[in-house]
Amino acid sequence: MAEKKPTDINEVTTEIIDADLLIIGGGNAGCFVAIEARKQAPGLKIVIMEKAHINRSGACSSGMDAINTYIPPDKTPEDLVRWCRAQVGGGPIREDLALSNSEELNEAVDDLERWGLPILRDEDGNVKYRGDWDISIHGEQLKPIMAEKAIETGADVYNRVVGTTLLMDGETCVGAMGFGIRNGKFYVFRAKATVVSTGGACGLYKSYTSDSTNSHHQTWMCPYNVGTGYAMGLRQGAEFTSMEQRWVATRSKDFCGPIDTISVGYKAPIINGKGERVMDNYEHLGGDKAPRYIRANAPMEEWLAGRGPTYCDTTHLSPDEVKALKTDYLNERPSFVLFLASLGQDITKDPIEIYGSDPYINGGHTQSGFWVDIDRMTTVRGMFAAGETAGGHPNKFVGGCAVEGKISARAAIKYMTNLSLSELDQDQVDREKERVFAPLLRGGDFDGVRAIEMEERMQRLMDEYAGGTSQFYRTNEERLDYALKHLNILRDQVKFLKAEDLHDLMLVHEVIDRIEVAEVVVHHLKFRKETRWQGWQTRTDYPDIDPELDCFVETRRNLESGEIETFTRPYEQLVSGDRYSS
Repeated sequence: MAEKKPTDINEVTTEIIDADLLIIGGGNAGCFVAIEARKQAPGLKIVIMEKAHINRSGACSSGMDAINTYIPPDKTPEDLVRWCRAQVGGGPIREDLALSNSEELNEAVDDLERWGLPILRDEDGNVKYRGDWDISIHGEQLKPIMAEKAIETGADVYNRVVGTTLLMDGETCVGAMGFGIRNGKFYVFRAKATVVSTGGACGLYKSYTSDSTNSHHQTWMCPYNVGTGYAMGLRQGAEFTSMEQRWVATRSKDFCGPIDTISVGYKAPIINGKGERVMDNYEHLGGDKAPRYIRANAPMEEWLAGRGPTYCDTTHLSPDEVKALKTDYLNERPSFVLFLASLGQDITKDPIEIYGSDPYINGGHTQSGFWVDIDRMTTVRGMFAAGETAGGHPNKFVGGCAVEGKISARAAIKYMTNLSLSELDQDQVDREKERVFAPLLRGGDFDGVRAIEMEERMQRLMDEYAGGTSQFYRTNEERLDYALKHLNILRDQVKFLKAEDLHDLMLVHEVIDRIEVAEVVVHHLKFRKETRWQGWQTRTDYPDIDPELDCFVETRRNLESGEIETFTRPYEQLVSGDRYSS
């Protein structure tokens, strides 16, 4: 239970924790950071700061039914890079990152199986593939398995501590700060190296599914991943890449559940309201194996053309296949089985309706995130990124995010060699403590704004003006200008946010983080004056690809002016072959 609400900043206890390695976010990548760090440096003091509880936190918290990338015996790491590149329309992607990740991918997945993850195999003991690259698992216990191994390292895990900002020594990251949701303490973590593995950003856009439920975040992506790691880096001038490449996916309508389980695992084609196979219209792009953004956008194009609703056609499935399909969902999204039951739907007679999700910033699926070097260090010295926070490399998924954790751990250990902890800047600590607890200390008579009110305003802005679901992911210059103008108004109005208790205080800081990340996303969408990834990034005023923009779009906040600066970096092809095919 939470402690009594403080009435004065002097009532808030400050606790200082020293570490060699600080891991912010104990999800998939964060667990692998701890495990690899302990393997490489047995005497290292490792601290994990986790907003939820490490046993069930992050994007894998509720389980998975597949590992989306595992290199088959007849393929190479270079082949996987080619596939990753083709799945985003030829890129550009960071091929150096993708290749270094692919070279360690299978070993990381094998680790999971050794620790107890059931990977399905055939009668000859071979891994069962459900597509060209993804393998079937019974993964309901995936996150607890990771967490158990991370805890076994002896790392000090601080559960239910919200990260709020990085601790800096000049331009170098030397830890982070945050507050306890349950005990109300203000935490200062000093560290020689810091890895940010806080996941992506959900809830920037309005979810149409939430209209019919009292669940405020009825989304496909983990709703507790709100972009906090991005916001922490943004405030210190970290560089971002490819934030305009939003993740939009085809999901079950009115529930927002995963569809690859059905379409890939059970070969259920996408059909429109007339019963026509939708992906037949995209044979020139690969049909059912077309790039992911094409497959995500195709059903929405059917709606726009007057041929909706759209479905995954499950009417060919046998009773045994239906049972197996529902078993798969019990491993990842068990409530979807209850959803079908509530409808009284026999999916062998009525296909499953599908629609587009709200857009997410998810560096595990697309390539949005921090610009990092080959060691996964960001442009802020001493701050590394792992998993969904590390940009430039799409299609990492579970296995690839695990590898990111291992790579960043080794690099962080190398970086901290001969380093000592920096002297604590008490003024910096006091300023952050005041900022963090201000919404809680404004008093009961303060006529302020609740977190949910500001969040809903932000989500409506992003949905209607920055290419959300209601606009079929389309936007233009004037709408983006409108979004930026009003996001800046919201940034100014965060001083009116109020919190009733510590949980409410967490929600306040989540919406502050989301607004800052949303601004970055809009700047990226505005700069890319072309349509390179329909659905993920559609400009109605620039409907074609511009060869001059075959590059990475980058941003950073100028710490002197406070403005977002936008610029580009060149693309370099390292793996041979046609960029547009795998």
